[in-house]
Amino acid sequence: MPFPAPKRLLPAFLACLAVLAVVFVAAGPGHALLGFSSGPTSLKPADGVVAFPTADLADGKAHFFTVDAAGKEVRFFAVKTKDGRVRTALDTCDVCYPEKKGYRQEGDFMLCINCGRRFHMNMVGDQRGGCNPSPLASEVAGESVRIKMADLAVGAAYF
Repeated sequence: MPFPAPKRLLPAFLACLAVLAVVFVAAGPGHALLGFSSGPTSLKPADGVVAFPTADLADGKAHFFTVDAAGKEVRFFAVKTKDGRVRTALDTCDVCYPEKKGYRQEGDFMLCINCGRRFHMNMVGDQRGGCNPSPLASEVAGESVRIKMADLAVGAAYF
């Protein structure tokens, strides 16, 4: 059987590319997909808190984390905004949490993957309710961002 002519392979090749593009767009940044994008970093609690280096946030990008709290995998993100403030929020909101899709970053905004609403990074951690990322208390202590497990356990209800 002769090798198929390139013209006959082109539609199948283009269809495969289209499927891959849809899969990668659906994954969004911060969500792991076949190991191609960086998934959330899993944190282990110590002395009732989880901590990660403040320096990890120097790039101004949202960094996603998971931790086991109250028997559930709780997802949250942290970002250092242009005003120098470290902001943390659960990767969910009061409205869309049943869908368990979370947020992704688009420039200076966090975008709800479920409903498409956008929230400026300077509002993360301050605004609550509706589709705003659910605020998560944190503190910068020396070179680390620290979050109490008790606060993460309260947020477990969303997950």
